[in-house]
Amino acid sequence: MNPVTQSIPPPTLDGLFQRILARKPEGLALLDPLNKQKITGQLPKRLSFAEADRAISALAAHFIEAGLPSNSVIAVQLPNTVEFMLTVLAAHRAGLVVALLPLLWRQAELTVALNRTGARCIVTMAKVDGINYADLAMNAAADAFSIRHVCGFGVDLPEGMASLDLAIDAPSATARDVNPDGRRAALISFDITADGFRAVPRRHLNLIAGGLALSLESGLPQGSTLMSAFAPSSFAGLTASLVVWLLSGGTLALHHPFDAETLEHQINEHGCDALIAPAPMALRLDGIDLALRLPSLRHVIGLWRAPEQVASSALWSSQEITLTDVYLFGEAGLFGARRAADGAPVAIRPGPHGAPRDVTGSSVSGEIMLTPKGTIGLRGPMVTPAAYAPPPSPTSDDSQIEQPPRDYVDTDYAARLDRSTGAICITAPPSGIMAVGGYRFLSQDLQEWARRLGQGALLTALPDRMSGHRLAGRAQDNARARAALSELGLNPLMVEAFRDRPQVN
Repeated sequence: MNPVTQSIPPPTLDGLFQRILARKPEGLALLDPLNKQKITGQLPKRLSFAEADRAISALAAHFIEAGLPSNSVIAVQLPNTVEFMLTVLAAHRAGLVVALLPLLWRQAELTVALNRTGARCIVTMAKVDGINYADLAMNAAADAFSIRHVCGFGVDLPEGMASLDLAIDAPSATARDVNPDGRRAALISFDITADGFRAVPRRHLNLIAGGLALSLESGLPQGSTLMSAFAPSSFAGLTASLVVWLLSGGTLALHHPFDAETLEHQINEHGCDALIAPAPMALRLDGIDLALRLPSLRHVIGLWRAPEQVASSALWSSQEITLTDVYLFGEAGLFGARRAADGAPVAIRPGPHGAPRDVTGSSVSGEIMLTPKGTIGLRGPMVTPAAYAPPPSPTSDDSQIEQPPRDYVDTDYAARLDRSTGAICITAPPSGIMAVGGYRFLSQDLQEWARRLGQGALLTALPDRMSGHRLAGRAQDNARARAALSELGLNPLMVEAFRDRPQVN
């Protein structure tokens, strides 16, 4: 009888980190933004893999000793600094699931997300860009019955918030056995669809599939020094930074968006091979002699929050640097396509695509399809269709056969086929959904907030080439409108729509 071979479980993100640690413990792992002290009040850190591992273990021990059981949810609202990456990996080492909370969210959205996921813990930074995030977290935790532990980085934390800086400085040896299986739950991100607010869970395997699709399509070499200037508080942001870094086994440098002069200084000081950034920003850099100003740069991964704008975007002119366009569809999924030698976006055709996209025989990273209603559908290993399943339609016919669950996600981005080329043309974003940078919301919400401000108030979204939309507001008393929206716990984009504008003579 042949011996039974036991299958090796797929890796986790912490498993990928520990493989690099075993190979080069003294190698440089994480680099903070050079202007971190301006952003958070803390000095920037440079961590080797061994130093990062000790910090991860110390944070994991803190979460375990706080009484967080395995598979419970820990919510994270942090800037794009070393602490973000350490916290995510520490949560996984402790067997926890990470819920990503964007920095733009305020109390109203935080409370919904915490209650929706049943989060037991929230992690934040004392201050970011002058905003007191510690107080925001404490107020949101008071409205979320599941929260039992609130902790943060930085100084002057409020009473009742545990310091994670102290946890790192005074490490504990507490640990617990966690099954290192990539099929375990790893992450929850949040999306807005026509049906409203959605929590989108993913396993380690889903995250690794997304990272492979990006790293292989862009042609990143092993050991690269990556500069991430994209907020990591989404599936795409975390995949393009943390996961791509773990797959490359190199160094991850972080830039809290956005300071152009500091970014350029960081890339040159660290000798970065690759830049991960919003695509419109990358195209702007390309217009100012990118190759001359950033001589070490060889790869740019440009993320499009408004994928309908890719086809009409400017040509990429830097011959020495490759650009990979990454099409983002909210939290549903993504795919990438490296630009051709002429600098134009390549045609996207329906059907399975590999990693890399056009290499015959490569593993399938996903499938792009046109749905019967003329929208983009996504299928593949990074996609979680169950999170986007439509609500069951009520029927009085008991004999009707229940339809099988859908195995793809309908992104609601309108699209058509070009009859001459067979390429997909993305024509419009989802109806009724507004996007200001990485912040998505229902258009009906604008009307609701404006109604709360009283008669004569107007809040609207205007088209914007860089961010999809920008918000503008008008009220009889703009200062009072800003104060009212702040008291409601609304996003600062809503509040600042009512800023006073200078008079033009």
